[in-house]
Amino acid sequence: MRMRHKKNLETRLENAGEYLITLRSDSLNFNDAKNEKHLIDLEELFGNNNPVYLEVGGGKGQFACTFAQQNPEVNMLCVEKISDVIVLACEKAQAMGLKNVKFASCAAEYLEAFLPPKSFEAIFLNFSCPFPKKSYAAHRLTHERFLNIYKPLLKDGAPICQKTDNMHFFEYSIEQFSKCGYEISNVSLDLHNSDFEGNIVTEYESRFVSQGMPIYRLEARVRK
Repeated sequence: MRMRHKKNLETRLENAGEYLITLRSDSLNFNDAKNEKHLIDLEELFGNNNPVYLEVGGGKGQFACTFAQQNPEVNMLCVEKISDVIVLACEKAQAMGLKNVKFASCAAEYLEAFLPPKSFEAIFLNFSCPFPKKSYAAHRLTHERFLNIYKPLLKDGAPICQKTDNMHFFEYSIEQFSKCGYEISNVSLDLHNSDFEGNIVTEYESRFVSQGMPIYRLEARVRK
């Protein structure tokens, strides 16, 4: 279902300017984005050299804002490509008065062009679209082309943390992680009935759990 275009979107985006980074990718090609370097200075962006975490496909910002609020000693960078969604995330951060979260308007295909290597303590993939049709597999954020984009961005030993409600997508993701040289750990097939501590419930997650659906979670690290 398409999201309705937000009223006064441009004005609202301007008003959220302190939280929003627009990464221009007009001149880049998906296939050679990693060869075009327009790297942002994360220390300059956040005004400190605290550890930085990355969320890809952050939606309305529930996870990013909660994570930033609970961990004031770290920075959170959240990537979301849909303007009608990212404006809500920026407004949420603004309303909460957060200083350690930023939202980047960018498609995940271009991350290597803008984000410096070995910069992130973890990457979060929360309830990414599963794109169930086989012909759309390359759009899944755990497809091998994306997993190879994330690899150089992670610090040594840093995890990719994935959560989803979709069992088939979860199984697919495990296959892709293994294929791309990641080691999988801390797998949960029913997160909310496990002993996992510190889970931040996202908008989608709350809805799925209320319907009695299990939540799947894993961590994946590049094999040494």
